[in-house]
Amino acid sequence: MDSEEVNHKEDLEKNSDELSQEELEEEVEDDEADMDPGPLIKHPLQNRWALWFFKNDKSKEWTANLKLVHSFDTVEDFWANQALQLKLVNRKKLYNHVQKASKLQSGCDYSLFKDGIQPMWEDEKNKDGGRWLISLNKNQRATELDNFWLETLLCLIGEAFDDLSDDVNGATINIRNKGDKLGLWTRDARRSDAVMRIGHRMKERLKIPAKISLGFQAHSDTATKQGSTARDRFKV
Repeated sequence: MDSEEVNHKEDLEKNSDELSQEELEEEVEDDEADMDPGPLIKHPLQNRWALWFFKNDKSKEWTANLKLVHSFDTVEDFWANQALQLKLVNRKKLYNHVQKASKLQSGCDYSLFKDGIQPMWEDEKNKDGGRWLISLNKNQRATELDNFWLETLLCLIGEAFDDLSDDVNGATINIRNKGDKLGLWTRDARRSDAVMRIGHRMKERLKIPAKISLGFQAHSDTATKQGSTARDRFKV
């Protein structure tokens, strides 16, 4: 992580002025044309990324609850778009008033995926893959969830998985009454060596203690599970 990212991260964590749930949903539907183009010189990312927001409404089809917030391909636009992250001060300026994941209502998700990949198992680039899964209890929502999520996002846009970055499709954070889940999605569950190396890097970057194990679940196993949870194919 370069010094610019660190400074942005520190500023973000210090910012206590957050969007409400209602403001978040309104901003999701705002026209992208309202967004300021930002500075002329920006720092490009290796990939273009898309931010998604999901709010569970059982009266609608699942896909109708999924909203594409915005896509970006520069460091500056990532920080401008964090978790919708947008608050229009006026038509000329945007800044990072973030609705933290920990403040979302139960049944809501954030997802960050490479542009062109939807955050669902059925997507052509996800169907053979799986996810490294971190389960968090309600106490961790207040202490660790936001840090884990932000660090995961920085791993994605910063290509922290090096030569395995092409094997990583994106990540999701699910807020639920019974406990929250953070998932790092990979492209091919059959590539066991790549999957394991990605899991070790994720555990290292999130500073998860060695005594705590993470499990990897293939999407095909999750889709056909018999009980409440799918079996872990791999662990780190």
